[in-house]
Amino acid sequence: MTIVVTAQALLFDMDGTLVDSSAAVERTWRRFCARHGLDPAVVLAGAHGQRTAETVAEHAPPGTDVAAETAWLVAQDIADTRGTVALPGAAELLGQLPGDRWALVTSAGRELAERRMAAAGLPLPEVVVTADDVRRGKPDPEGYLRAAARLGVDPRATVVFEDAELGLRAGRAAGGWTVVVGPHGGDAAVGRPRITDYRDVACVGTGDALRLTLPVRLPAPVPA
Repeated sequence: MTIVVTAQALLFDMDGTLVDSSAAVERTWRRFCARHGLDPAVVLAGAHGQRTAETVAEHAPPGTDVAAETAWLVAQDIADTRGTVALPGAAELLGQLPGDRWALVTSAGRELAERRMAAAGLPLPEVVVTADDVRRGKPDPEGYLRAAARLGVDPRATVVFEDAELGLRAGRAAGGWTVVVGPHGGDAAVGRPRITDYRDVACVGTGDALRLTLPVRLPAPVPA
């Protein structure tokens, strides 16, 4: 099924949406869990889409210096980009977009975002909103609202690409038209269009708007 959408700008999450960094992310969190005697399955289940400091605060043993542990984790992430690759078709799609018509909105910090995008061979847009730029992380819509404002567009006229529950909730709360990237099946994905990757996704400029063609899978039905 192919659908055509008109938008003023496209807003992308990074990890799992443009970049497959799952191997590096898992290695880092497993190191963290080994340091503190935690179950990696439990920590990894909630870490995706959440800022590192929030995950540390949620799972670290009482008395842990959250700021110091967060800094250690970020340093681990920055140093380890092995296996980080772009999702199929992502580079081609981004190459079609005017630089002032798309933004990156990620729960990673700025340095890590730069490292992972470079490792995946993807360009950075003019507008990048990271964990360093917001007071409240996803699912709060602050990041997406800030990106739309910096692009000078109405957030309700944006398409938001996300792969995780927290990010999808953030995009919807900001007013964006959300597209699920990958297999996530949480509540925020119900009824939303879904793409596996960016192969066969096309975008062309039409005056002050973008015309986006998406080869989507049918959205999941809304539960009765």
